[in-house]
Amino acid sequence: MAEIAIIVLAAGKGTRMKSALPKVLHRAAGRSLLAHVLHAAKALNPARLCVVMGPDMAAVEAEAKAVAPDARFAVQAERLGTAHAVSMAKEALQGFSGKVLVLYADAPLVRPETLSALAAAPAAMAVLGFEAANPHGYGRLLLDGSGHIIAIREELDATPQERKVALCNSGVISISSALLWQLLPKIGNANAKGEYYLTDLVGLATAQGEKVALVRCPENEVAGVNDRVQLATIEAEFQSRYRRAHMLAGATLTDPGSVFFSADTVIGQDVVIGPNVVFGPGAGVGNGVEIHAFSHIEGAKVADGARIGPYARLRPGADIGKDAHIGNFVEIKNAAIASGAKANHLSYIGDAKVGAGSNIGAGTITCNYDGYEKHLTDIGANVFVGSNTALVAPVKVGDGVNIAAGSVITKDIPADALALTRPPLEVREGWAAKYREMKKARKAAKARAKE
Repeated sequence: MAEIAIIVLAAGKGTRMKSALPKVLHRAAGRSLLAHVLHAAKALNPARLCVVMGPDMAAVEAEAKAVAPDARFAVQAERLGTAHAVSMAKEALQGFSGKVLVLYADAPLVRPETLSALAAAPAAMAVLGFEAANPHGYGRLLLDGSGHIIAIREELDATPQERKVALCNSGVISISSALLWQLLPKIGNANAKGEYYLTDLVGLATAQGEKVALVRCPENEVAGVNDRVQLATIEAEFQSRYRRAHMLAGATLTDPGSVFFSADTVIGQDVVIGPNVVFGPGAGVGNGVEIHAFSHIEGAKVADGARIGPYARLRPGADIGKDAHIGNFVEIKNAAIASGAKANHLSYIGDAKVGAGSNIGAGTITCNYDGYEKHLTDIGANVFVGSNTALVAPVKVGDGVNIAAGSVITKDIPADALALTRPPLEVREGWAAKYREMKKARKAAKARAKE
């Protein structure tokens, strides 16, 4: 297949999003709309990748560079239509002579396989089309007897018979670079909006005898985002894809509709995921892991055989070792929990190391922040930390240490020591009974005084 260049149109303001954030930076499944499109584009290994954006869109450029560092950029200062936007990319594609694909940054569901089929179409130009359940409002694709596209008819210009056509235009095209730059200057703006439309390429190409191929895809694959209702629809479609993919790859989802994945979530085989589990960006889960209900995992790694939750939160930097247990209402942040270690209840472990086989009692907190800096708590192997312990970092606890419940640890503890900071227990026998009698007498005296 010939070399491919890809132009991604990302200059739209997205006014219907009612947001200060550019539309293409709104997120679905843990990624921006733009990032989804760029990931699909990168899968084709394009020789050139150009993002066309509006002026003062530094955030869009930064997002694109984070996904595709080699991307080039063009600015559409005046938004005069899709053909005008593509023309802004000419300098970025200078010297390129292969196929050019034009994608839209607000249509994030398009698959790399579909784009490959579009690029491989045996014609100088190809259009991605779909059968619409309700074609109202879409441009219709009109075919000749051999299945090539002869025209794109907009709704207002279509005859009653043409409006019955369900085959619709997605706007995504592939075209030889020579034909693109030859025809683009011929596109006019004699239309209601006074804009230069990329769809006019079809008529210009067929007028000079070029064949325009059709490549089909499902309707939902080219769905775009113009408002937050459509954004929610896109999110739902991504989640449906990912749930199915993870289940087919060997994970059990006990209530699939309540589990949410990010685009980059990695799940091993024989993983069981309970209801209402959320995976944020950067989550990776090994084989044989159990993740119980209402857990949240983001930027964290979970090794084989670990057990998480219910109601656990793994924040960025959490690294949970093989067969470790992180239980209910436990939060882990930027901490390595070694194999077989356990933190089963109501604890916060941040900026810490917990050695193999150690047990963190309920209510334990690593006091990692002094108001200015974060500090490390280093807990060795086979340590027993009693309930309601506060470890004031920086502090190191040696292997095999026992820490008594309720202790506040402010100094390093050597291996195999006992650490405790409790005050002595004082017991006064009979005191409680005398106290109750005294309180009852006082209460009765107050009642008599009111009579």
